[in-house]
Amino acid sequence: MSIAIIDYGSGNLRSAEKAFARVAASLAGDRKVTVTAAPEDVLKADHIVLPGVGAFGDCAEGLRAIVGMEEALNQRVRQQAYPFLGICVGMQLICATGHERGTHRGFGWIDGAVEPLDVPSTLKVPHMGWNDLHITTDHPVFAGLHGQDAYFVHGYAAQPVAQNVIAATTDYGGPVVAGLACDTICGTQFHPEKSQQTGLHLIANFLEWKP
Repeated sequence: MSIAIIDYGSGNLRSAEKAFARVAASLAGDRKVTVTAAPEDVLKADHIVLPGVGAFGDCAEGLRAIVGMEEALNQRVRQQAYPFLGICVGMQLICATGHERGTHRGFGWIDGAVEPLDVPSTLKVPHMGWNDLHITTDHPVFAGLHGQDAYFVHGYAAQPVAQNVIAATTDYGGPVVAGLACDTICGTQFHPEKSQQTGLHLIANFLEWKP
């Protein structure tokens, strides 16, 4: 089984690779984790991971600068229905648009926009630190995570049109989307690679997921 972590110049690649490799080694079967910028690797992967750190527009531009990468993602995830996990901005990119430093086009896999956090003035933006997860759906990737702490670093959040794609929320001056799930697509606003046992649990759920 191959796990492709996409390198497009935006993401905690070393941390993500170590976390996924650690979990993969603990599970049954032969699982290989590859950090790659090659669309052909994505087209052969059994599980696909898109990390992301930085501004929505910069990340979208960086990914589209890799010839054939967006097409490979659409083919493998949307057409062939292989499991996908977006992390932080990697999750935000699956939305239709992002409104960070202008308006930018996302993948459009989920109808909705990524908007600035709207929180009381007493709270800092970006939201940075540990927060409880509130799991709002019965989904294998988020199983066993209700009430667990996860690590967040973000100033923007997804606002999907359909509420049934929200898999998890956290409380930061009100509910904030912490996870999305639709078809073979999942995403986390938090960083599983920095979330210790909570993150390793989610990664294991994802790698064992056979939608």
